[in-house]
Amino acid sequence: MENIKSTLRPALGMLLAFTVLCGMLYTLLVTGLLQAAFSWQANGSLLLDREGRTVGSLYLAQPDRASGHLWGRPQPAAVEKLQSGESAFYGAPSNLSPASAELGQQLLQRITALRAADPEQSAASIPVDLVTASGSGLDPEISLAAARWQLPRLERETGRSRQELQAVLEQASEGRFLGIFGEPRVNVLKANLLLDGRLQN
Repeated sequence: MENIKSTLRPALGMLLAFTVLCGMLYTLLVTGLLQAAFSWQANGSLLLDREGRTVGSLYLAQPDRASGHLWGRPQPAAVEKLQSGESAFYGAPSNLSPASAELGQQLLQRITALRAADPEQSAASIPVDLVTASGSGLDPEISLAAARWQLPRLERETGRSRQELQAVLEQASEGRFLGIFGEPRVNVLKANLLLDGRLQN
């Protein structure tokens, strides 16, 4: 019995110590540091409109195929109406193989829809990210090529000049991380808020 007590007491002491240290103190320290140094990012990188209402996260895509808006990547997503009247959005990655016949049909449908929406671009190659979903299914950004491909449609639908639209894309774009990693890209939600004149400065 003494042997069990002598073994159990330090084991429980270590469990309690590490629970307090790792489960509480570490969590509070990291949360406090992030709130102090990166408050906006730590709270979801939320974008607000001019009325101060939250319209979405900079890093979470939203389904949007409205006229006069920049279109993002295809999303295997669903929107469900809750009893409260609010909408819940669910997104998921696509697990279809590149050799899948179903994926081939999806790509063909997406290409056909893009060509129909912008007949002026019928001869231009469609950037791949406009017809393929991202790994998460919730990628909020598209390549500069994908954004520029949509400029003729946006000119026609918004009545804005090419120069004005390019300025919007520049405002909503980011370069390579540290000037090295990744590719320049355009945040779709930010661009659409700018197009609507709704983004809070």
